[in-house]
Amino acid sequence: MWSRSGRLLGLTLPPGVSVILRRGESLCLPNSCRSDSRLKVVEALSGAAVEEQEVQIQGWVRAVRVQKEITFLNINDGSSLQSLQIVARPDLDIRGITFGSAVEIWGKLVQSPHKKQSIELLADKIRLVGACNSVDLPFKIKERHSLEYIRQFPHLRCKTNVFSSLLRIRSEASAAFHSFFKDNGFVHIHTPIITSNDCEGAGELFQIEPASKTAEKQNNAHFFDVPSFLTVSGQLHLEVMMGAFTEVYTFGPTFRAENSQTRRHLAEFYMVEAELAFTESLKDIMEVMENLFKSATSFILSKSPDDVELFHKYVAPGQKERVEQMLKNSFQVLSYTEAIDVLQRSMETFKYEPKWGCDLQTEHENYLVEYCGNIPVFVVNYPYDIKPFYARDNQDGPQHTVAAVDLLVPGIGELCGGSLREERLDLLQSRLKHMDVKHTFCSTLDLFKNCGRHGLKDTYQWYEELRQFGSVPHGGFGLGFERYLQCILGVENIKDVIPFPRFSHSCLL
Repeated sequence: MWSRSGRLLGLTLPPGVSVILRRGESLCLPNSCRSDSRLKVVEALSGAAVEEQEVQIQGWVRAVRVQKEITFLNINDGSSLQSLQIVARPDLDIRGITFGSAVEIWGKLVQSPHKKQSIELLADKIRLVGACNSVDLPFKIKERHSLEYIRQFPHLRCKTNVFSSLLRIRSEASAAFHSFFKDNGFVHIHTPIITSNDCEGAGELFQIEPASKTAEKQNNAHFFDVPSFLTVSGQLHLEVMMGAFTEVYTFGPTFRAENSQTRRHLAEFYMVEAELAFTESLKDIMEVMENLFKSATSFILSKSPDDVELFHKYVAPGQKERVEQMLKNSFQVLSYTEAIDVLQRSMETFKYEPKWGCDLQTEHENYLVEYCGNIPVFVVNYPYDIKPFYARDNQDGPQHTVAAVDLLVPGIGELCGGSLREERLDLLQSRLKHMDVKHTFCSTLDLFKNCGRHGLKDTYQWYEELRQFGSVPHGGFGLGFERYLQCILGVENIKDVIPFPRFSHSCLL
């Protein structure tokens, strides 16, 4: 036996606290460790606990059924779609316990005689932790509320079955992406949220300024000495890492100041982005994109079958078969030129006329996916003039293209966008030099007041320098996380797959 006061593993302990451990014992400071008897609902339902074992369950009441002899409570703690049935004797005090109440329950797990559940808890003690005014609660026990309805209550919608399922799926999806990249040797890079770059060159940026501009007005200077913005992409920072790592990725929030309230757009959303070094073929990028999609989707289906089934059964009937179709078939490939030809030969009436040299609209993307049998399709080699400056010049003709690729999926349209990056310094410099700097960077939101003096080429001098110190051919892509969730679950509105949606004229909470 040994004891030690004051410090433990480099951490300062509170005054007067000492730790005593015997051989084989685990470290547990007072009030810091979970009781051995405390179970999550998912653990109780799995049957992992020993029958007749005394356990403690904490959660929220999803249903109350009062009968003559006993009362049944359904308790859920967010760990599972299914709730645990509690059997309460008439001598237990359940006054004030209603739908939505937070409770702690002690009792024994036993086999249930009912077909709908295999395990139930015979309660010995019930404690009301947090009362709930079920009359004023906007969600009712026996009603199935639509996603549109619960969207009105961002502070409460996690209490519903459908949104708690979404959040568990979202958590598993996040783990699936990280697992894929880790298993395939990618290094996770934390790219900055605050940046001085506009990766897309579209000017749809949120500019960052101190809440109090007094100091800035006095000094006539920016907080960071240069205009700074919320990031629209981590790509350029990942490209920095191509000087020392062969495969990297990032996963985090990105921001677009698009004045749009459509079901497709958010001002804040999450992006999965990856870069690969030593690649000169779009096929390498496309292979990672397809494998990532299929691996992550299979992971989610295996880890959250009940939650996914809720969406496939009640939100988007038929989506299960569509997802299975995407998983079992190889993704199709069309060149941009072929895609335009398909669109122009179709009998469909489009709002936007498909023409070579114009970007594909959502209606075009959805038609192309249907044309390919509702299987995801890669569209490759886009016109030179409609893609960002970093896309690799194919140096072809007469129709000048770049090595760029978009992945189009059923019901969504564009899910991923990527390209080979221009590693040839002379071509990159020529592209930056000939871009209309004033139009690209000055006229939109007046972002760069010194544009006339410093221009796009000077802004990206560091980007050019990357090509001078051991640069290699490389490429990468970005995947919209919320659009991915929409794709596999069949959710129509992107605002229903993110915990706290931000869009123009709406920033609740």
